This record gives sequence, C-alpha cells and structure tokens, in this order.
Amino acid sequence: MNDQRSNDHRKLGRELGLFDTDPLIGAGLPYWLPDGAVIRHELEEYVRDLERRSGYRHVYSPVLGKRELYERSGHWAHYREDMFPPMRLGAEEVVLRPSLCPHHAVMYRSRARSYRELPLRLAELGGMYRSELSGVLGGLTRVRAIQLNDGHVFCTLDQVAEEAARALALIREAHRVLGIEPVRYRLSLPGAGGKYVAAPELWERSAKLLTEVLDGSGLPYEAQEGEAAFYGPKIDVQIADGAGREATLSTVQVDFHQPEQFELEYIGADGARHRPVMVHRAIIGSVERAVAHLIELYGGAFPAWLAPVQVALLPLSAGEDAAVAELADRCLELGLRAQVLGPEQGTLGARVRAARLVPYQVVVGAREAAQGLVAPRLRDGSRPAPLPVADFLARVAAGVAAREREPRLDG
Repeated sequence: MNDQRSNDHRKLGRELGLFDTDPLIGAGLPYWLPDGAVIRHELEEYVRDLERRSGYRHVYSPVLGKRELYERSGHWAHYREDMFPPMRLGAEEVVLRPSLCPHHAVMYRSRARSYRELPLRLAELGGMYRSELSGVLGGLTRVRAIQLNDGHVFCTLDQVAEEAARALALIREAHRVLGIEPVRYRLSLPGAGGKYVAAPELWERSAKLLTEVLDGSGLPYEAQEGEAAFYGPKIDVQIADGAGREATLSTVQVDFHQPEQFELEYIGADGARHRPVMVHRAIIGSVERAVAHLIELYGGAFPAWLAPVQVALLPLSAGEDAAVAELADRCLELGLRAQVLGPEQGTLGARVRAARLVPYQVVVGAREAAQGLVAPRLRDGSRPAPLPVADFLARVAAGVAAREREPRLDG
C-alpha cells in the first residue's frame, strides 16, 4: 500500500485520467472519465451486492422534490442554508434534494404495512445536492453533486438495536474488503446553539440505543457534541487523508422524528397502529469521497477488481499480434479488462514501466505464442513461472471475483 501523504487524489486523479472539472460545467461538479468510471462502477456494484445479500431491496427516487416535502421532513427549517434555492414550476416550488430519506419515507407509506414486513430495508445509490461554498470545495471530497450510498431500515422499536448493529457490521465488512482503516468511531450528539428537532426524550432514547450498539461492538469510540444530524444522534466512522484531515465516510443514525412527521405506521400483532423507527445508514457514504480516499490509499495501484486495466498484454514483436489479440478476446469473454501495449509504443522496458500500476502484466514472445503460454509479471516486480493461458486467466478471474487486495497467481 502506498504512502497516503504523497498521494493527493486531486493530482493523481488528473494524472491517471480518472476525473476532472471544468469551469464551464461548474465548481464542485466533477465529471468521471472512462477509467474513473470503471472504479466507480465496480465500487457501486460491490456495495449493491453486499446490500442485496444483507436483505436490502433497491429503489430509485427522483432528485427533485416539492418544497413541501422538505418542510415536512424538517430539512427546510434546519438545513435550508445547505440547499439550493427552490425552482418554480407553475404554482409549485421544487428543490434539488439534499437527502434521500424523505423520499424513502414516502415510499414506505405508499401502502399499508404489517409488522410481519418489518424490518423493511430499502437502499439506493442516488444523487443529492448540497449548496457548498466555493471556498470549501476540493477534488472529490467536497462536491455539490453527490452520489450517496444511502439506506433506510423501517423497523419496530425492539428491532432498532439489532438493525443498527447489523448496519455497523456491514460498514466494517466493506471497509475490510476495501482496505479502509478508520481513524476513529464517533458518537455524534447535539450541541449548544445548533438547529435540532426539539424532542429531548427521543434524543435521549436514540443516543442510548446507539451507545448500546457501540458498546456491544467492542469498538473504541468518542462522544462528541455538535455533530449530530438535525433529527437525531449518529455513529460517524471517520477517515483521514494523507495530511491528517478527518472526514466522515460512513454513518448509522436512529430517527424517531421523520416517522412522526410523515405519519408512518404499521399494524402490529395486536391489530393496533404503531409508529416505526427509521435507521439511516451509509456503508461507504458519498461515492466521490470514498473514491478520493481509495485513490490516496492505493496511489493508483488499485486492487485488481477495482483497477481500470487488470491485465496489460505486452507482445515482444509484431509476430505475436495474433496470439495477443486472441488473449485479449479471452479476457473480454471472462469479463477482465485488458489493454494491449504493442512494440509501437516503445521498448519492453518502457511498456512495463507504463503499465506499472496494472495488477497483471503478460509478456508474450515467440516461444509463449507457439506453446500457448504467458510469462506473467506482477505489480511488485515478481515474475512467476510461465503458465498456460487458460490457467493464468482462471487464476486472475478467481482473484478478481474474490476481490483480493493484492494480485497473486498461486493456487
């Protein structure tokens, strides 16, 4: 793994052709180039798969909502300065959403619910917008258009602690796979002078539940006032960049407020109407911030499953073109991302250096082409013994499927 201190994601992201910005599009509105889009896509698919296997159902919701929606949720009263101004459409005012939770609350109440359906776990990778000041914008870490890995669990009061603990476990699993090491866990509580929903008994109950979850996890954590969401306390998982600047990546929150505001209900086993609780959770939070952290963490030398190019094919001469073209086709059939770097692009040494960030490099000479072999090189400079093409591809595909952190060819 690389030294994060020298890996500013803004510089690396542009050098590696991952993302960029343009004044014509606007500040805080980065666009993703093909190699960056690969990383983003793989990360999003990993999270979706993790959520599916954890009982979440995925939804889509619009990035616009009527002002009335956010008045009801409390965002308009407590979060307005971070929202873009309303746009008038005839007699209505619509707003670019600053959060996905009001939309999911409306989805929940789209029909009657029974206790037998709970916990109901909804997840979405959706866009939201924050009216950030120009002075705080930077690369992918602070942007105005955010793709959020969001999710909401609607559950009974008795299920809250377990669902919050499950969400925290999912966060820890994703961080393990991605190689992310949080610098601390924080119990974020309200502070003096902040704009919070006035319901002291609900705040106390929420904080108690999250404290129980953190204590049960065995993780060290710090309680910090003034960092809560306006509607409730939360667990914040903090990361740091190479300069030591902290940011929140993942969160777990308990919310009694929005179910009340949206009059959410379920029919209990007793036949009576009850109010569910919302557990908000973001496994990797903002996709932009997560990718920024991964760029700095790996210095561009991403794990094979995330790498824009997974296999670099290096023919020694034009005589191997046919064999390399066939190998590239076989990579494509297996879903592997391969790139051919032919002799017209320089000496073998120059091409090896150009592909230094690619997890697997394959040198194909006349002997290898004739015998159906490849001479692999790994990113760390090691050179395993030549392998039959089928064995090499099977091992690479298995490592990618297992989302291994480091490229290897043993077994």
